[in-house]
Amino acid sequence: MNKSHLVAHVAEELQTSQLQAARLVDTVLAGIRKGLQTDSSVTLSGFGTFEVKNRKARVGRNPQTGEPIQIEAGRRVGFRVGKALKESV
Repeated sequence: MNKSHLVAHVAEELQTSQLQAARLVDTVLAGIRKGLQTDSSVTLSGFGTFEVKNRKARVGRNPQTGEPIQIEAGRRVGFRVGKALKESV
C-alpha cells in the first residue's frame, strides 16, 4: 500500500472526498514529523513507536572498489511495532 492507496482507503472509510482525505493523511504525517523533531519520539498506542536514534560515525567500504570510506555520524528514524499490530499481522 502506498500513500495514494491510503488516501483512497481513508476517503472510503470516512465517506469524504479524496482531497479531504489527502489533507487528513498529510496532517497526520506532519504531526508525526513535528513530534519527532521536538520530542524525538511519537507513540501511537496499539500501533508502535517512532524514535529518532543517533548513529555513530563509522568506516564503510565502497562496494565497487573495496576502498574504505568514512561515513559521518547522523540521525535516523526507527520504528518499534506495538503489541496489537504485531499480533494482527
